[in-house]
Amino acid sequence: MYKQQPIFLEPVLQERIWGGTKLADVFGYELPSDQTGEAWVISAHQNGPSKIRNGELAGKTLLDAWQEHRELFGKHDNEDYPLLVKILDAKTDLSVQVHPADDYAQEVENEPYGKTECWYVVDAEPGAEIVFGHHAQTKEQLERMIDQGEWNQLLQRIPVKKGDFVYVPSGAIHAIGAGIVILETQQSSDITYRVYDYDRTDNQGKKRELHLDSAKAVSTVPHETTETREAPVTKGAKTEQKLVESEYFTVYHWQIAGEIELETPASFLQVSIIEGSGEVKLDDQSFQLNKGDNFILPVHIKNFTLNGNLEAIVSHT
Repeated sequence: MYKQQPIFLEPVLQERIWGGTKLADVFGYELPSDQTGEAWVISAHQNGPSKIRNGELAGKTLLDAWQEHRELFGKHDNEDYPLLVKILDAKTDLSVQVHPADDYAQEVENEPYGKTECWYVVDAEPGAEIVFGHHAQTKEQLERMIDQGEWNQLLQRIPVKKGDFVYVPSGAIHAIGAGIVILETQQSSDITYRVYDYDRTDNQGKKRELHLDSAKAVSTVPHETTETREAPVTKGAKTEQKLVESEYFTVYHWQIAGEIELETPASFLQVSIIEGSGEVKLDDQSFQLNKGDNFILPVHIKNFTLNGNLEAIVSHT
């Protein structure tokens, strides 16, 4: 029976020095503290696997399901679950950082995946900015500006608003700025090289570790920006915008206004409800959907119906 049901997941909440309370304010999640920065909402990563809340697998984690019921996810050569979906609340600026590609992660970190990611801006306060990219034209220039702390001259800042989308490939220097809530779809990796942290200290008065040698080694120079979004397409009650299609993931923004029958476009489908409410129907089964819900449609589900008024970020490999 579990093969014919959505897999609903409970978020794993992570405290961060830059976190706040918007994950409760916006999505209704129960927070461990007022410095909660991340909700790992669809995760089979060992550092925070999401717990399944429904059906025969209730109480197990997504990591358990991946290891014990691989048939739910179709044919995948990878030993590790490929994707990770997070929602982040940046009350203050995140550190400036960069992530490695697969080859560097495997050779240097002994990890299966590097980290290419993408951001959908769920909410942004007026004047909010991200760091995305830099102005160095050569590796030598990048290293010199980092060593001399020329951050204002080096870093490229971009204003963002609700509904914006940013594709962040491995090698891109980046940071989420204060006042932004994003939904992040990424490779299932927790490798981060911190470049700059504004010289701030934790509650013990210690600065957080930087990883400058690794960051210099993996950063793309010069910075490259790729516009990935396609134009929205409306068919019946669904308006779909493909946000990105890459070798690692494909991500869509769906708006549903009414009822529509759909086919699953991939081996398994990840869905996060970011606005509104409704239901997903499978044959004679109906499951309520509310803002903040996250679920996976397993490979055996080929057709389903969505009904309601809602927005979702949808992804697959």
